Amino acid sequence: MLTMNKFFLASLLSAPLLVCAPLHSAQAMTPTTEAAQAEYRLGGGDVIRISVYQSQDLSLETRLSETGVISFPLVGALMLGGKTVGEAEQVIAAALKKGEFVKNPQVNVVLMQARGSQVSVLGQVNRPGRFALENGGTKLSDVLAQAGGVVANQASDEVVVVGTRDGQAFRKVIDLPEVLDGRRRYDDIVLQGGDVIYVERAPVVYIYGEVQRPGQLRLDRGMTLLQGLAAGGGLTQRGTDRGIRIHRRNEAGQVEEIQPRMTDTLRAGDVIFVRESLF
Repeated sequence: MLTMNKFFLASLLSAPLLVCAPLHSAQAMTPTTEAAQAEYRLGGGDVIRISVYQSQDLSLETRLSETGVISFPLVGALMLGGKTVGEAEQVIAAALKKGEFVKNPQVNVVLMQARGSQVSVLGQVNRPGRFALENGGTKLSDVLAQAGGVVANQASDEVVVVGTRDGQAFRKVIDLPEVLDGRRRYDDIVLQGGDVIYVERAPVVYIYGEVQRPGQLRLDRGMTLLQGLAAGGGLTQRGTDRGIRIHRRNEAGQVEEIQPRMTDTLRAGDVIFVRESLF
């Protein structure tokens, strides 16, 4: 009985260690994952933490200057701006080895705050402007959320991201609804400093004549003529569905008059005219 009590007491004393351990895990202390940091390039204003294995005196948390330079113990000024975290580790290790301060330096760099890199958000969002990338894994959806989301009933489903990747011009058109509903989650790309996000205005059609609410309508994906008429409030008492015409610009730029069916799909820029019934 005494032996069992000792075992039970020892279990109780050791239990808090199991509860507290996750609070000190690498995931809790490291702001970004290794994969995210690998794609991020350091910029002026970023805060990094540097540690050198078995050289505690060389541990340092510092902010990159506006030109991307840091001052590191023993070696002095180092240019880290424009480099990935892995490349920054190599630069520091090479400097320590060249100066013969550490024979075989093993350097670890952790991105703490990404203040220097910003992206611009333009177009149909609620708060357009420039936003800082808070960490190396900031995605398109994160920045759009910071911008207050897209403007309801005015924003297009397509978002354009332009920037630079590997020294080459980069442009990608992203279908936002498919990203958000999970069908194309892989298109929720990780952003880099200098990227520009442009949310286009949604395509529209125009409706006039004998309808309840003539004017401009947002063209939803796959919208038919019947759905367009419904969005316009339907026909008036004097309107007739036998006299509906669509004016559409063809590939040559000329406007054609079309006698459509209710199931026909509308195109951007279509002008729908509902005639008055003669009887």
